[in-house]
Amino acid sequence: MSIRFFKVAAVYFVIAIILGIVMGIMHDFSLTSVHAHLNLLGWVSMALFGTIYYLFPAAGNSKLANTHFWLHNLGVPVMQGGITLTMLTENDFFTVFAIIGSLVVVLGGILFAVNVFKHVKS
Repeated sequence: MSIRFFKVAAVYFVIAIILGIVMGIMHDFSLTSVHAHLNLLGWVSMALFGTIYYLFPAAGNSKLANTHFWLHNLGVPVMQGGITLTMLTENDFFTVFAIIGSLVVVLGGILFAVNVFKHVKS
């Protein structure tokens, strides 16, 4: 599980860097929140999930970890897509995707916390 999180984290890291460079070149920072979320929820959080699941294999090998992985990896793109489309089109219709994606990420985060309390032991 840790390797899966590390690999996806690396992909988000590259996407976030490219978005940051494009925003800088264009002098258009309207997608700053997307850039920040890709870095925090994509790169940093997934790298930390991977680290925790590596250090505590019982947590990483659980069904909770697998469900957490899929919820996070479905929720983040839906949320970021919703935010991006809302910002680019100025159409609030796409906000519903940001909300749905956010709720999926929150559910995954709750499962992660349950997994930590259940399987991470000294």
